[in-house]
Amino acid sequence: MDHIDKYVQENKERFLEDLFGLIRIPSISSIQSHKPDMYKAAEYWKKTLLEAGADKAEVFETVGNPVTYGEKIIDPALPTVLVYAHMDVMPVDPIELWDSPPFEPEIRDSKIWARGADDDKGQSMMHAKAFELMVKTNTLPCNVKFMIEGEEEVGSPNLGLWCEQNKEMLKADVILVSDTSMIDSKTPSITTGLRGLAYWQVEVTGPNRDLHSGLFGGAVANPINVLSSMIAQMVDENGKVTVPGFYENVMDVSAEERNLLAGAPFDVEEYKKAIDVKELTGEKGYSPMECTGIRPSFDICGIWGGSTGEGAKTVLPSKAFAKISSRLVPNQDHHKIADLFKAHFESMAPKSVKVEVTSLHGGQGYVCPIDIPAYQAAEKAYNDTYGKRPVPVRSGGSIPIISTFEQVLGIKSVLMGFGLEADAIHSPNENYPLEQFYNGIKTIPLFYKYFAEMMK
Repeated sequence: MDHIDKYVQENKERFLEDLFGLIRIPSISSIQSHKPDMYKAAEYWKKTLLEAGADKAEVFETVGNPVTYGEKIIDPALPTVLVYAHMDVMPVDPIELWDSPPFEPEIRDSKIWARGADDDKGQSMMHAKAFELMVKTNTLPCNVKFMIEGEEEVGSPNLGLWCEQNKEMLKADVILVSDTSMIDSKTPSITTGLRGLAYWQVEVTGPNRDLHSGLFGGAVANPINVLSSMIAQMVDENGKVTVPGFYENVMDVSAEERNLLAGAPFDVEEYKKAIDVKELTGEKGYSPMECTGIRPSFDICGIWGGSTGEGAKTVLPSKAFAKISSRLVPNQDHHKIADLFKAHFESMAPKSVKVEVTSLHGGQGYVCPIDIPAYQAAEKAYNDTYGKRPVPVRSGGSIPIISTFEQVLGIKSVLMGFGLEADAIHSPNENYPLEQFYNGIKTIPLFYKYFAEMMK
């Protein structure tokens, strides 16, 4: 496949500039003031797909943010690959921790540094450029469709309905996604499972206004104290979530699969060193990889209330808030878990405060079989690029829309990620190695080649 290396080498600087143009659009889906940026990103994607060789591309409205759709149908009798990606990114706070402006991409240490460099602008642009490569070199072996959404980082609340409304247009044999990671830059892996997600905001209300902590402290319940106490009771000493019924439908993983997972390269000391911690925690009886891949988890994502500015302010706050997430495993229904947590947490509230739990979003887990042609094509493609057979892994992350695709469109997804743990997605100083970006562009055409051959 010499033409792949040649095309990438000749166009690599342009590929980067096209990616940088997308990154410079601050398409933060969770902040309403960035709504115009979502449309800028959607139009940028439309232009990118048309220039890459799509027969048509269009920006579609949804109840929320837009979706860009594009396609190239070379022969209706051939297999069709539907590429899914997202154009939205996470907020950048705390901005002071960034070493360079998050929406002004820079190359340092052979990496792209910017918000969205990996998740998902860098990884999605690989597909556009791989598609361009196949079109321009006349090596595209099957039909291609693109669906680029603008709400993945807020749980894809409107894409399911849009898919339902456009089922005929979206017909395909497989959905191809690059929004996951590899074990490391020398050890390719394919994500065969994703955890589901339930996400809430909690509001605890005490007195009807902020009070003087000297005059009232000790007699009036402090909402932050109460919230902290309630949160501390949510996970027991063995790392188990204490919500009644939480584990009722958890899918147990067989001893055989646990042995396969244990065979993946994992250095506990390096893992701790990379994130600068002295000790790991987790559910008793499970390894760190199992705790993040095959078991559910419970985390406080943010907590606030009272005085948080500079200097001292002796205040007993009226309210306290927290954002809470739970990663779920296959068979756990996120709607049921959301209701179980709400009922349990609100029932724990002492009479001295009022507690309200609001469910913000959620999604189901997903498992991909390793015996389908698309998985096997991805396996061969990685092997060609990296010289190693990829390891099947279960990801701790969630892409809620993937399970929705299966439910609504009846199509399995294959998760060909090229990100690395060190890429700091969702954090300050997100980055993406240039080598991974270019390797992705080289590997994706190989997937198409093998998939088309296997589907004959």
